Amino acid sequence: MKKILLPTDFSENAFNAMCYAVELLQSTTCIFFIVHAYTPALYRVDYSMGSPGKFGLPDDHQHLAETTLDKIVKRLRKLYPNPKHTYVPHAAFNTLDDEMCSVVKNENIDMIIMGTQGATGAKEVLFGSNTVHIFRKVGIPVLAVPSTYKFSALKEIAFPTDYEIDYKRTELDVILWLSKIWESKINVIHVTAPQGLTSEQKKYKRALEKMIKDTPHQVHDLPDQELINAINVFQERVPFGLLVMVKNKHSFLERLFVEPVIRNIGLHSNVPFLVLPYKSKS
Repeated sequence: MKKILLPTDFSENAFNAMCYAVELLQSTTCIFFIVHAYTPALYRVDYSMGSPGKFGLPDDHQHLAETTLDKIVKRLRKLYPNPKHTYVPHAAFNTLDDEMCSVVKNENIDMIIMGTQGATGAKEVLFGSNTVHIFRKVGIPVLAVPSTYKFSALKEIAFPTDYEIDYKRTELDVILWLSKIWESKINVIHVTAPQGLTSEQKKYKRALEKMIKDTPHQVHDLPDQELINAINVFQERVPFGLLVMVKNKHSFLERLFVEPVIRNIGLHSNVPFLVLPYKSKS
């Protein structure tokens, strides 16, 4: 059984991501934790001591959140009646990222699936502050779904890599699992540097090939170029339905969030983007 966290701010963007999650995992037994966090604009004195409910006081924000969550659950059940799926609504007085981290730890969550508005412009991948915080703070896979994306059968997965990652320290089994349930192909994308691979890169490449050898896959060695451009060009050739990257400390993905030059080049954001954590040696 998979445990999936679905954060919501009660927007249609968030609901669209929930619909994507339910359809993506339609053949999987899942518990979906639908999480909403609220912080009233004007704090009452009882909020400074914690949620008013702890003291038997009425909490209008809590009541409204719980009522809205119940409506969302009913809406999902009506749209997607599936006996394999269970929904657990969860509202809390907290910041969204802190509450999500708490639920991830307490409920042993396997993956987060959330919406992201992205930026103005079809070729930019700029995430909202909540999405970036979650990418950075949680140690589990996070799947960000563009606000306009509608689910379709997952046939092609794109996995860019520089072969500088010890794949035993990633959540690579998530890709293998998704590939298995949808019979999809994993496209490993590597931009070939003029000097070729180092001995360490060759070692990690062999390790990756061993891990995916029983999964439909294809390795694409592309000419030397900016990675963002390589992904964009590849998407025109192979319309993939999921982009997967590993977020280790010095990765391209980490730089994507902090370097304006890279950020402004623009990466297609019209498909869901799965970010895998990288476990430190410690």
